[in-house]
Amino acid sequence: MEGPFRSVEDVFRDYRSRRTGIVKALTTDVRDFYRQCDPEKENLCLYGFPNESWEVNLPSEEVPPEFPEPVLGINFSRDGMLEEDWIKLVAVHSDSWLMAVAFYFGIRSGFDKNDRRRLFNMINNLPSVYEVIVGKKEPQEVSSVTSNSKSKRESTAKASRAPTRVDRDDEDGEGEEEEEDDDEDEDEDDDEDEHKDALCGACGMNNTSDQFWICCDVCERWFHGKCVRITPAKAQHIKQYKCPSCSNKKSRVQ
Repeated sequence: MEGPFRSVEDVFRDYRSRRTGIVKALTTDVRDFYRQCDPEKENLCLYGFPNESWEVNLPSEEVPPEFPEPVLGINFSRDGMLEEDWIKLVAVHSDSWLMAVAFYFGIRSGFDKNDRRRLFNMINNLPSVYEVIVGKKEPQEVSSVTSNSKSKRESTAKASRAPTRVDRDDEDGEGEEEEEDDDEDEDEDDDEDEHKDALCGACGMNNTSDQFWICCDVCERWFHGKCVRITPAKAQHIKQYKCPSCSNKKSRVQ
């Protein structure tokens, strides 16, 4: 079993990695996760691991278990609820489990009141699994980024093309062209500054600004290209991008 840890940062890294694994199960890997939660099987739990992977498995045979366990029997309610509501329910219980694991390690590591407060604040700065699933944007600055998703992709596409040339004899036209180019450059700079606050809808992380991002045209959440398996080359041929979650919603309606 992992732990005890030496610092608050160690526990937070463990929390963040387990959270990333669970978010993957409920977003990019949701079809596989749904399939594994067969109601015909025994009590099943969703586990997140420090290597950012996830697993559906039976609970520990220890009574009581030494390590905090996720909620039991998530598979039993799978066919008795709408899939979207069931995923949200699993997300809520997963958030509770992640907090329990983090503070379990904190207590085992001898954290005092100040350490526990620091740990909570670090965790609270990330959106919960539930918030990622339902598409809520936290921190607040993210909303200003996603509301301009289409214009960002349009400005990026414009930047990859040569600006339109006009007759140099037309001084007024030339002035307009230069002004338009300046506006595009300013828009790109603004987008880059705003993008620093965006959180990936799949992994919930920001990481570095030099990574490729893509925004869903339906829910307007941002995603790392690598998290949803979209490359810049692929993105050039996508007229309207739908994230895995929105694509699954459409297939259920049909």
